[in-house]
Amino acid sequence: MTIILGENRYGKAENRVFRVTRHGDTHEILDLNVSVQLSGDFAATHLTGDNRNVLPTDTQKNTVFALSHLHGAMEPEAFGLVLARHFLSNHPHILAVEVRLEKFDWDRIVCNGTPHPHAFRRNGSLIRTATVLASRTTTGVRELVVSGLKDLTVLKTTGSEFKGYLRDQFTTLAETTDRIMATQICARWHATATDAATLDRVDWLKQYNDALHTLLTTFAEHHSLSLQQTLYAMGERALSVLPAIAAIKLSLPNKHHFAVDLSGCGQENCNEVFIAADRPYGLIEAVIQRDNAPSVTELWPSW
Repeated sequence: MTIILGENRYGKAENRVFRVTRHGDTHEILDLNVSVQLSGDFAATHLTGDNRNVLPTDTQKNTVFALSHLHGAMEPEAFGLVLARHFLSNHPHILAVEVRLEKFDWDRIVCNGTPHPHAFRRNGSLIRTATVLASRTTTGVRELVVSGLKDLTVLKTTGSEFKGYLRDQFTTLAETTDRIMATQICARWHATATDAATLDRVDWLKQYNDALHTLLTTFAEHHSLSLQQTLYAMGERALSVLPAIAAIKLSLPNKHHFAVDLSGCGQENCNEVFIAADRPYGLIEAVIQRDNAPSVTELWPSW
């Protein structure tokens, strides 16, 4: 039996970059969490400890901060492209770069009806995400961009059913035509473009805001017969209104709310008092994509 080195990569994870851009007394802030992973000719360091091809992770950290200073505030997708292109163009032995970014939003504090120029408050738990993968190919460099969001908690108090499901000897769940539907949306959408010229023209902020609005309004307005049906409706609508997206991957945990039995207290609970259970929970996941789009998992297995 021969033992060999398999797929490997390394990088610097979770570089917290807080960028302040000053326009006189008015300041703009950008709060990012940036992780970089490099793939390439790194066999020697694993097999013999020869580090000549190893770009230190400390250097990668410095690169993230230096390029943030040099380029100023950017949308996370655009900054990810800047970082990926830097590592590929400066180090020929690096074959692929993956940059993962999380963006934390802050709102201006309103004082006497006026947004304060340099005081902010963190905007909820929602996190905007972006991932950029740049890799060398026989014809040049291919760039893939995935935008998204996570930790977006949503709920509606009616407009959701669940009935007619498969039953076996262990089924105890009662059917319902009126239930609370709650979930925490994790969504990632894959850009159709893979060439630099097209990617550099994308209005990433508009695309994000349009996707967020579409996901939220579809969740709110769709009369649901199952969380699976609602997930598909959200993804289908996102692809319908956003032609620059090839596919969207949605992960929706079912945040169960069970009506409390108050009969022992001599009371009838008409869907008014619930137990909000945090676990265990159902987890519904699916990819919705255009039928003429290449398989995203073939382009990027870990997307």
